[in-house]
Amino acid sequence: MIPVTLITTRGQLVPLDSETALLRLPANTGHGHSDGDTCPACAAQTDIRAQLYNLTEEVRRSMRPAFSRVVVDASAVKDISQVVAALTGKLPAQALRDHQVARMFVLVG
Repeated sequence: MIPVTLITTRGQLVPLDSETALLRLPANTGHGHSDGDTCPACAAQTDIRAQLYNLTEEVRRSMRPAFSRVVVDASAVKDISQVVAALTGKLPAQALRDHQVARMFVLVG
């Protein structure tokens, strides 16, 4: 299992090395609505399971180096509970990729 560390506080520092993949979840895409408003485009950008799956696909396609851990900067996300729920299996799987992510990644912090 690949450990995932979740950063929820702005400015919180976590050491990164060549074995660590970094994902940043934005508050919104900056296309004209307030942070926290429901928006399909923003929801897609903060879908942590989709982003983790995309990381594994990029490694498989030799588009990025392999990694042994992931740090997710979610400090800009208003409702962090959805990110935690997605990483801990509390949200229903929407696609086959969600099952693959559940088997490969584990939330550690």
